[in-house]
Amino acid sequence: MTNKFLFPHSFKKWGWIILVPSAIAGALFLSPVGELMNVKGSVFAFLSSQLFEDDKVFTFIETNVLPTLIGALFILGALFVAFSKEKIEDEFIANIRQTSLVWAVMVNYIILFFCTIFIYGMDFLLVMVYNMFTILILFIIRYYYMIWNLSKKEAA
Repeated sequence: MTNKFLFPHSFKKWGWIILVPSAIAGALFLSPVGELMNVKGSVFAFLSSQLFEDDKVFTFIETNVLPTLIGALFILGALFVAFSKEKIEDEFIANIRQTSLVWAVMVNYIILFFCTIFIYGMDFLLVMVYNMFTILILFIIRYYYMIWNLSKKEAA
């Protein structure tokens, strides 16, 4: 994996600063407390469809902007954390990054395969929403576990 597509190393710190609060906010939003988290705002929508309403195209709509904000910040933070260069970015680190990415995609789609077979209705729609984040989460977990394992071996 060439590193020309990676963010500079300094983005990693900003990624964690964005990712951790947005993950906490996302968990809170999905909990029973989330019903209290309602921030209405007017946003531009390419397409918006609501139950029992006509579809709206290229217009401003009134909606709860919190899920969008939390999701966008989570994705931005996770991208910065996952795809920022290490201080020393060599071929071995690139190999760990590549194998972690392949592993994350494979595990994600194995999970999605089983969810497709065993989950139906609106719950499957929720699975698909959560699936937007799973590859990045799995990649970050696997990548940093492998880096931690490497540093532990080097210290021994």
